[in-house]
Amino acid sequence: MTPRPASDASTAQTGTTMSVDLLVVGAGTGMAAALTAHEMGLTTLIVEKTEYVGGSTARSGGAFWMPANSIMQDAGAADTLDRAETYVRAVVGDSAPLDRAAAFVEHGPATVEMLRRTTPMRFQWDRDYSDYHPELPGGSATGRTCECRPFDASVLGAERARLRPGVMEAPLPMPTTGTDYKWMNLMAKVPVKGISRAVKRLAQGVGGLALRREYMAGGQALAAGLFAGVVRAGIPVWTDTALNRLVTDGDRVTGAVVVRDGREITVTARRGVVLAAGGFDHDMDMRHKFQSERLLDHDSFGAEGNTGDGIKIGQDVGADIGLMEQSWWFPAVAALPGRSPLVMLAERSLPGSFIVDQTGTRFVNESVDYMSFGQRVLERERTGSPVESMWIVFDQTYRNSYIFAAGIFPRQALPQSWYDAGIAHRADDPRALARSAGLPEDAFEETFRNFNDAAAAGSDSEFHRGRSAYDRYYGDPTITPNPNLRPLDRGPFYAVRMTLSDLGTCGGLRADSHARVLREDGSTIPGLYAIGNTAANAFGDKYPGAGATIGQGLVFGYIAARDAARRGASVASGS
Repeated sequence: MTPRPASDASTAQTGTTMSVDLLVVGAGTGMAAALTAHEMGLTTLIVEKTEYVGGSTARSGGAFWMPANSIMQDAGAADTLDRAETYVRAVVGDSAPLDRAAAFVEHGPATVEMLRRTTPMRFQWDRDYSDYHPELPGGSATGRTCECRPFDASVLGAERARLRPGVMEAPLPMPTTGTDYKWMNLMAKVPVKGISRAVKRLAQGVGGLALRREYMAGGQALAAGLFAGVVRAGIPVWTDTALNRLVTDGDRVTGAVVVRDGREITVTARRGVVLAAGGFDHDMDMRHKFQSERLLDHDSFGAEGNTGDGIKIGQDVGADIGLMEQSWWFPAVAALPGRSPLVMLAERSLPGSFIVDQTGTRFVNESVDYMSFGQRVLERERTGSPVESMWIVFDQTYRNSYIFAAGIFPRQALPQSWYDAGIAHRADDPRALARSAGLPEDAFEETFRNFNDAAAAGSDSEFHRGRSAYDRYYGDPTITPNPNLRPLDRGPFYAVRMTLSDLGTCGGLRADSHARVLREDGSTIPGLYAIGNTAANAFGDKYPGAGATIGQGLVFGYIAARDAARRGASVASGS
């Protein structure tokens, strides 16, 4: 579909001023707002604080949770909007206004259609990637998670250099989707599926290079696809451009002052400003104030530019905030000095492992979704028994069977640098392992014995690991009766230190079902919108399914742009 030309005055810049219909601050899921606005005939500018386009989306797994959309329908899913709304109501409860979650569900399918029209991406449904709470009313064990198929980033041409790099750079070109990862991780146990997927993706990556194509997957694919749509539409993206302050006329936001190349530029935004600048992932003063003093500096996987600018500048014009204690928590392997944490995804769910705190005892269902895992950790802190350290414990069979920390293959030794830094410990028996890791030997040995007894019976009566369909998604289907449980019975045994990382914060500016920013009294700030992690989570203190953070960024970007077009037209006509 060829985008319609802008109906309002075209983008114009003169000296240190510029005028557009819609200003989008942040080049992550904010690109969905820009694409929607452009399709509706609005002139649009995207400004991005960092040198890269893609935000935290480009550093993510790239999945998006969006119920009852055409991607799912094309693949034979039987989901409905009514069932999805029942589920999000059950998930959210009273932790957030239900009209926001309802608006997300309602506009998800139209958002997918917009993406299909305005970008060159093709999508897939990740069948059987269960919702995170499938046992709740309306929940789905087959899941509602979708993702972009491997995408050829070479279509970006000269703009390719501005695409944000991912968290992990593979040694070989191998565009691995989320579904691929699940089976490739089980390559040693389910070789037919695992090897066939690995060969397929390696052939696609290497073969693509021969054709001068650069295939990528996950968040890189989604960010590249959105960027490709933006480039094709001719929407300008100013990188290395920071938001300085909002401009108001009375109670209405009419634009913003940004800093580019060391000079201030005033951008008038006739229809509104969309704040999509991420959360406060890397502002440790904010994190310690609102979340926990124990959080480590720069342990977040969020993009480095996420320092709460949109939230703080929104507050400057009277915006209210909410859910500031919340993040998309993500347990990870503790960082080496001067390095970032290492991603853990399936590791916590795989049999032959369990997690203990500094007391040498278990404290959580290891397989629970990552946001809930983090919440359990912080609940302990608020009740006066903080989790001061976390260790994932496993045996040699586990080490021989699965990928660890997204890069250490089955049978491959853990890096010596981990042992040298005290992140990893290895011993031939549980007491020696506890002694090496500095854990209470008696308590750890008892935990080890009790876990093995429960695993042998296939039932975790203490924390119910393996009862949820979500737990089992990342389990090992060759282990019965519970794919998440197996006794640790083959030494040597290992303990690897973990940290509580996150995919970004998800508290921020309070917004309504139209993505309009709210004041403390509940009134709206005309002309100001917040989406993604700049806005308080539409799902309150919950994570309904894999990709809900990206999903709501995309959907509320679509909603915000449409609302700005409609309300802006009303303002212009005086109605």
